[in-house]
Amino acid sequence: MLATLVPKPFDRPGWVYEEKYDGYRILAYKEGERVRLLSRNANDRTAVYRQVAAAVGALSSRTLLLDGEVVAFDRKGVSRFQLLQQGTASPAYALFDCLYANGRDLRHEPLEVRRAALEAALHAHLPLFLARRLAKNGVAAYEQAKRKGYEGLVAKDAASPYVEKRSTKWLKVKVHQEEEFLIVGYTPPEGSRSRFGALLLGANDRGRLRYVGKVGTGFSERSLATLFRAFQPLVRKTSSLVDPPRERGVTYLTPRLVAQVAFEEWTADGKLRQPVFLGLRDDKKPEEVVLPEAPG
Repeated sequence: MLATLVPKPFDRPGWVYEEKYDGYRILAYKEGERVRLLSRNANDRTAVYRQVAAAVGALSSRTLLLDGEVVAFDRKGVSRFQLLQQGTASPAYALFDCLYANGRDLRHEPLEVRRAALEAALHAHLPLFLARRLAKNGVAAYEQAKRKGYEGLVAKDAASPYVEKRSTKWLKVKVHQEEEFLIVGYTPPEGSRSRFGALLLGANDRGRLRYVGKVGTGFSERSLATLFRAFQPLVRKTSSLVDPPRERGVTYLTPRLVAQVAFEEWTADGKLRQPVFLGLRDDKKPEEVVLPEAPG
């Protein structure tokens, strides 16, 4: 079940408000002693997050299907996608839904019934924990998320069933601007920078690939080398953009790699202001990277 983005906070009777985490969405399947962790596009993450898988396997329920987000926290307790990518902090699993428990299909039950089943199944110790509920008033919850430095909040209709698609019964409001974009090329390095200078970014807009700007910060020497290797099989002679920028020396790429990027805001002409590269996402398909409605 995926949340629909809305532009501003709100308060509605019968809705609950949870912290929005900045990590990898993961479904955890437990059948007896066997555990599998799957990403949104069905990549198996069991070996990657062994501690999480072991903790799920230690739960007493015979069968479970749990929904949540694998995250890594900074010193202030705020989830950071970059830390998860770099492997510099221990991963934890923020759990917010329970779809099956001991053979019972809970998807048609209200969210609060599923949450109760999750609480009953979960032994509250890291790396597993219940997703944090915020203030009961949605506007107050947003201010709380903003004050704490969270990525945003997810508002959920407590009476809603679990549907396996994007839904208006789950709505997300962002505090910080982060989006996924396609890497469509790179500029040559300058000064002491090695391998490349900045990444050119694009997003799908009604069947066309539109340019949204370039990002030249957020890279380490290691990530520069790793990205550069990943780029070489994707090099192409012409741009895939309908509106390529006037940049000299650009190496164009087939748009298959998805980057997560933080930024301050959209400019008046639909470009990113002060973007920072956070990492690659291999749990998102290129066709899923759609231009938000905000620009232009």
